[in-house]
Amino acid sequence: MTRMWMVWSVILGLALVLVACGPKPAPTTPDDMAVETTPEPPKEVEPPPAPPTTEDQQESPWWENKDLVELNDEAAKRGFHPNVYFEFDQANLTEDARQKLEDNARFLKENPELTSTVEGHCDERGTVDYNLALGERRANSAVDFVSSLGVNQSRLRTISYGEERPVCTQSTESCWARNRRAYFILGFGG
Repeated sequence: MTRMWMVWSVILGLALVLVACGPKPAPTTPDDMAVETTPEPPKEVEPPPAPPTTEDQQESPWWENKDLVELNDEAAKRGFHPNVYFEFDQANLTEDARQKLEDNARFLKENPELTSTVEGHCDERGTVDYNLALGERRANSAVDFVSSLGVNQSRLRTISYGEERPVCTQSTESCWARNRRAYFILGFGG
């Protein structure tokens, strides 16, 4: 029995050691109970940015991402006149030519990023040299008028093709009339 007593003593001793070494509850004092926890204030949430107003939005120009053919086609739809016609053997502007050039000047002033090359053309009558000179006078006449309306002449370039680039090749008065022209081709800057 003594042996049994020893076994029970050892078991009881171990049990006491385990209980004594186990987790201890936190002491509770009146001060501990009186502590109030204050909730954290809510985090300030930034409102989403306001949608841009029309003043904030920079509208892309109508001609952005267009090649030169599309640019010139769209400009014609918007009132730009690529062709200004002349009378036979003349470089002075008709009333119709002046109206078209006024429209072109207004268009160029509204689109200051655009430039124009003005080609001078003639019909097939006359010598090559004479027609080159006449084509140059026609292109210069158109450019001088447009620049007199406030378009910086540095945005306008001239070239004469004389009779070398006809739009119509028949030897008739109606065909010749279509070839006697200053032809405006729009481009981008410099």
